[in-house]
Amino acid sequence: MLLQGLLNLPWWGDLLALLVLVQITIAGVTLYLHRCQAHRALELHPVVSHFFRFWLWLTTGMITKEWAAIHRKHHAKCETEDDPHSPQILGIQRVLFGGVMLYVKESHVPDTMQRYGHGTPDDWLERHIYTRRHKWGIVVMALIDIALFGVVPGLLIFGIQMAWIPFWAAGVINGAGHFWGYRKFQTQDASTNLTPLALWIGGEELHNNHHAFPTSAKFSVQWYEFDIGWLYIRLLSALGLAHAKKTPPTVRLHNAQSDVDAATVQAIATNRYEVLARYAKSMKTAWNEEVARLREGQLLGDSAAARRLRQWVTRGNAQSAAEKAAVEQALASSPRLATLYRMREELARVWERSTLSSDQLVHQLKDWCERAEASGIEALAEFSRRLRRYAPA
Repeated sequence: MLLQGLLNLPWWGDLLALLVLVQITIAGVTLYLHRCQAHRALELHPVVSHFFRFWLWLTTGMITKEWAAIHRKHHAKCETEDDPHSPQILGIQRVLFGGVMLYVKESHVPDTMQRYGHGTPDDWLERHIYTRRHKWGIVVMALIDIALFGVVPGLLIFGIQMAWIPFWAAGVINGAGHFWGYRKFQTQDASTNLTPLALWIGGEELHNNHHAFPTSAKFSVQWYEFDIGWLYIRLLSALGLAHAKKTPPTVRLHNAQSDVDAATVQAIATNRYEVLARYAKSMKTAWNEEVARLREGQLLGDSAAARRLRQWVTRGNAQSAAEKAAVEQALASSPRLATLYRMREELARVWERSTLSSDQLVHQLKDWCERAEASGIEALAEFSRRLRRYAPA
């Protein structure tokens, strides 16, 4: 009986059981640790919260306070020397294959726990069981797996369970999610979306979306994106077991509005990532025409150089001195390109200047719109007219 296990499943039954078990663990990480505890974007019924605490104690041995603190610090210090796991700083291989070691190292930093670990569970169970004896759960899980599936299948299932989160969450999301993929939003970090169909890692694949809207319980933004974690939330909400406190902002346009006021500024600031993404899309034809003209006049190198220039100009992400010099040279050769670039930079500063009064921000945005509409660049004028129509959701 011990060799076969209480369930005595065929090989495919063991495999199916394994997939269900690891997906429950992934759900615990994304719903409970990430969206609920780290970002307070989600409220879970106490029964659901405690189930995930208990399950993660069994399958990972992770402590809620440590996970939330390390993740919050990642957002606060993203892509800097203080980021606990940035592949841009530490290298992709180190984070991808050694993410769990970086996590353990950071968990022993008292300042991180004190500064970023506030508001996490601190009841008797957390202090005496889940934290003090956080490794006991792993032993219990090993015994349960052996009892249910048999010695050899049980140990295999247990081993994969233990490696699942260290690889997929600490490695793939923290590593690949800041190195490879596509970027819908030009955030200040290097976060990427790994795939629009976020099914395998609980929706965490939409990592760039999450960094753009970190306090949102929903990670999908575009119609073609699917966040399975959000599906779980909807199901729990229908049962009265969860409540999403915040979702990504929705753009609302006021058809009759043409003047700029404080509400316009607020709506634009709320939707700032969408505004910059739309600006890049709206100016694409004008940028391409100018880049083509520069190449014809031999003021720009090959097509690869043209692509790099377009990326630096449209995203404002030139970093090195050489990149910045290339941008300045191109802008000096094309007043039209310079206008598109400078206007983008000025627009971004509208919501970055938090020290200005509401009236000053309104004045700046009005001035920006007037200059855009008088620029002689139709795409820029059309974008400005649309910008005037932004309204609070």
